[in-house]
Amino acid sequence: MDLAFLLDKCTLQVYDATISACCDNFDCGNDDLNDFFQKDALLYQSQLLGKTYCFTLDENPKEIVCAFTISNDSIKTTHLPNSRKQKVNKKISNQKRMRTYPAVLIGRLGVNKNYRSVRGENDRTGKQLMDFIKSWFVDGANKTGCRFIVVDSYNTPSPLKYYKRNDFENLFSTEEQEKEFTGLDSSAILKTRLLYFDLIVLHN
Repeated sequence: MDLAFLLDKCTLQVYDATISACCDNFDCGNDDLNDFFQKDALLYQSQLLGKTYCFTLDENPKEIVCAFTISNDSIKTTHLPNSRKQKVNKKISNQKRMRTYPAVLIGRLGVNKNYRSVRGENDRTGKQLMDFIKSWFVDGANKTGCRFIVVDSYNTPSPLKYYKRNDFENLFSTEEQEKEFTGLDSSAILKTRLLYFDLIVLHN
């Protein structure tokens, strides 16, 4: 994992009232995400529904480079079709298989549109951010067990491509399957897709 830009030139901070008041408005190019970080992130935090973090630029601390919100979640294999259940269970030994696996949910994630690709760095900021999040939950200092990262991605090409490029897989193989198992009418538009990443591949 190459985290050079985020770790060397930015500072990780809890997105709190001070950050919200002092920093420039965060713009990741998505109005829905911008509204969440500007208007709702602190409310979610006060209600213990999610905790938001951000990286600010060291040379200009008012600049938020990227931000993300995480909360506790799980993957319930009892809610999955047999084929998908087998896929989730594939890397888990038979004696350790459970009906529910601990997971962390990435509720929101955005990268400042001016920092999508950092000139002179080996990797894009979005890739570094995802690598950082993954590293958090396989670190020996992590205080809880967490097998998977899950995300409810916008069902549009750009975010889906981002998560697939970062080795996330669809929890359901088709949109029709996902609608059925999440209780949506077959004629409804599926606005998001559930994806997951198995952290065991990073665990030493």
